[in-house]
Amino acid sequence: MPRKLPFRVIHVSGQDESYRAAELNYHSPLTKGWQASRYCLYPQDIVIQLENRSRLRKIQILSHQYLIATKIEFFVGDIPDEQSQDIENARYTRLGYVSLSDNEKTGYKARELKSVHVDAIGLYLKLNIHKNHINKYNIYNQVGIIAINVIGDEIRRPTDLTDPDVYLDPDKRRAIEADPSLEGLYNKPDFISPLDDLAFDMYQDPEIAGIIRKLEKKKQEAVLQERFEYAKKLKAAISELQKVGEKLGKFEVEKRQAVENEDYDKAKLKKVQMDEYRLQVYKDLNLPDLLETSGSRHPQTIDLEPIRQPTPPRLQELSYRTPPQTPPPRTPYDERPLPAMKNFTKRHVRPTDLAKDFIPPPVPEEDDPPPESSSGITGEPEPMGEKELREASYAIDVFGEPLVSKAYSKTWSYREDALLAVYKQVQESSVSGKEECRNLLKATIFLVKRAIDDKVYAVFKAGLHLLRMILTEYIAKHKLQKQDYVYAVEKTIPNLLHKGGDTAARCREDSKSFVLEEASFPDVKSTNIVPHECTKPIKLSLAPRQAQSQCEIVESLYRQLGIKTNSGLTVDNLMQFCVTALGHNSGEVREVAERIIKELYKEAKEPVKDYLPPDNEKNRKITLYRQLYEYFDRVDGKPSKSEVKKRKSDDERKKQQEIEMLQQQLQQLKDMASGKQDYHPSPRPKKHKPKLKPVDESILENKKAPPRRPSVASKKMKQDAKKKNDKKKKDDDDISMYNMDNICIFCGERNESFTEEGLDLHYWKHCPMLKRCTNCKQVVEIASYTEHLLTECELKTNYQRCPRCTEAIPKSDFDEHTAAKSCNVARTGTNHCPLCHQNIGAGEEGWKSHLMSREGCKQNPRRLLALNKTPAAGKTKAAPKGKKTPR
Repeated sequence: MPRKLPFRVIHVSGQDESYRAAELNYHSPLTKGWQASRYCLYPQDIVIQLENRSRLRKIQILSHQYLIATKIEFFVGDIPDEQSQDIENARYTRLGYVSLSDNEKTGYKARELKSVHVDAIGLYLKLNIHKNHINKYNIYNQVGIIAINVIGDEIRRPTDLTDPDVYLDPDKRRAIEADPSLEGLYNKPDFISPLDDLAFDMYQDPEIAGIIRKLEKKKQEAVLQERFEYAKKLKAAISELQKVGEKLGKFEVEKRQAVENEDYDKAKLKKVQMDEYRLQVYKDLNLPDLLETSGSRHPQTIDLEPIRQPTPPRLQELSYRTPPQTPPPRTPYDERPLPAMKNFTKRHVRPTDLAKDFIPPPVPEEDDPPPESSSGITGEPEPMGEKELREASYAIDVFGEPLVSKAYSKTWSYREDALLAVYKQVQESSVSGKEECRNLLKATIFLVKRAIDDKVYAVFKAGLHLLRMILTEYIAKHKLQKQDYVYAVEKTIPNLLHKGGDTAARCREDSKSFVLEEASFPDVKSTNIVPHECTKPIKLSLAPRQAQSQCEIVESLYRQLGIKTNSGLTVDNLMQFCVTALGHNSGEVREVAERIIKELYKEAKEPVKDYLPPDNEKNRKITLYRQLYEYFDRVDGKPSKSEVKKRKSDDERKKQQEIEMLQQQLQQLKDMASGKQDYHPSPRPKKHKPKLKPVDESILENKKAPPRRPSVASKKMKQDAKKKNDKKKKDDDDISMYNMDNICIFCGERNESFTEEGLDLHYWKHCPMLKRCTNCKQVVEIASYTEHLLTECELKTNYQRCPRCTEAIPKSDFDEHTAAKSCNVARTGTNHCPLCHQNIGAGEEGWKSHLMSREGCKQNPRRLLALNKTPAAGKTKAAPKGKKTPR
């Protein structure tokens, strides 16, 4: 079964002195990791050596949050049997590479964990680390790796690598030999324990991690001994210890940060807190009994039922970009007060310090405030810490420390009382100087911002009440300038927009309603500051609920204000906002942005399209843009896609009917030629002139048959027709109208050599009414050559019709051709020759005269061949005059 393989770094191409490669040999929450030297050359190499020759199954890399490599290549190294174990004798095989994200979407605050599954045997693993992603934090062009983890099986008997027992622990192998039924439990070649995953050691306190591994081993032994009740208790204890280990790991990081900041009081506090918490957990779990170190095989009963009280917020976990997991169930160790809290209270530690270092009291998740005691609140709010005093210094200068300390209190009712007191003081203010009024305004806005972010609904509402009074009464009363309205809104609207993503529905709705309300205040409306702030493009990494809320605010503002003059909303700022929102990964956000764009298009029309990708087939394949384009078409009165599809279907049906009609006519001609019936042509559809294209009978019988040069009549049909003709002894002139033998249906030439093969040769090389397409080599009529290039040719997409001469012009020359305006304009009532580009007589006779006469088309080489051909005696005969050659 694969397990975590110990290793050590034996070679590195470069390192920062503060972040050496030896950091990679250990895994813990305090691991700093390796960083390349400043302005190093790439690629950088790291080589690690495993304790024993092993079969690698999984490699994990935890990247730095902003010193990020673009790519990491992996090589496994092994040493031939006849050579000594030295890195110089290693032979490496490339396994592949992984690419790392630039981390811009997370704001460079998360670390990417890459896991790669491999199957390779060796003693060494080399990492080839390529150049870094560029960002504003990586000023020295470095790369960094926080941790490396290798999971696999040590090879015990290298002579037989295919045997699964090679990778078994000796103790487990002996157990299987004693009881073969246990093989299914131990011999799991592909199972990797979660305790061997890199994320486990990087989250867990090392001491707790070691205990968890011991308990896991005990659990497996208990299962083998069928002590299932004991195994169940061990499983529950492991689950609890994992949560405890995460908290202790977090505390260890905070202690280290305090030491680096030389805040030794806080570091000492953290150390004592951790020790007492650890001992309390061990005592509650009765750890010696669980590990059976006290000699007992029957551990005491452990009460693991959760305490029925609100659960405090969990400490923030280390930020790793790993797949989200279902949060674990609440446990007593999440909810019990830390033991150090009581002990340090006895030592007269200030409550403010405790507030900073310990888990805060439960905060209501809904918008109602938590219940207070029946006797009300007594005493004074806790004093403010140094950081808070510095942060609130401006407000303290105006309102005094007692009032501001209430606003900073951990008790929600103190915070609400502070806002009510500020409201009364500001409303009744009698200061006269502009500067004093502005100082009071700035201090009030500072407290309003904190109130908007407050999780208790009563405090949040008090903050909105105070802000409303500032915007509608205070600034106007003291005759301050417009820039003061702008200041008040600019400072608070980001907090209001953020509150729009709150989990409590009432908080979300109230924040959105207030933004719309303040946009309608007369003095605020004239500044256009609310539309300006709300239409700033959102970040694509913004939380879906907050992004949707901001989009809904912009939608309501547009309906409320429109894009009229001085409304603050324009096509430009609305479309820039919406186009950005269309790229958000939340469907609800994109849906609101689509609604805004559609409403805006009704009013502004074409300028809206300037901000969207071009309307073409490529972009219409994207569902989002296709829906917008189709909506625009409906607004403009253009046919929708379904209507165009229906029209195309109707055209195809008509075309099919015409083909069937032509098939009937051809069959009648065949029957007439064989003497079965007289010729009664079926009436052609009105206003339709069929195109005579060089296709054979197989195309008329099966549209999908590949095109070939035309053949008019089969040999059997011609033989039967000749017998009938000889028998009836009819005059050639009487038969010529109906007999298709030996006649070209295009130029009308009759020749006894025009058998099926002869006609093919005639069409292919000599007929003056036909030509071969220069692109697809198909034989087509010259009269329909332009239409062929535009609609039928294999390269039809390379041509475009000129609006002047109506000819098919290559797209590469089209702009130059149309700009020159030197082509011969096609005239109504005439034909236009695609060879000589001249206008000629109308109808079929016009084409025949132009393409076959001596004074005809000078660009038709077949015309001269036809004129110069000397008819062989008795073999060539023109079609009789006065009778049309069937077409």
